[in-house]
Amino acid sequence: MKVRPTKKVADLPAESVIKKLKDKAFARSVDRTCVYGGAEALGRPLPEHVAFVIAALVPIAEEIGL
Repeated sequence: MKVRPTKKVADLPAESVIKKLKDKAFARSVDRTCVYGGAEALGRPLPEHVAFVIAALVPIAEEIGL
């Protein structure tokens, strides 16, 4: 998730993650169908879902190495 110069998850816009997901080299082990399907299953637009996940990671970022 370190796609920004600051390498802080708090500075990461959802749009950047969505754009990088199109690159197969980025987060190679992540199953894209789970990402897109998960947002769809929750009935949320992908940008909103990604923003929610980023916001959820911010408080524990240091603890998990982000």
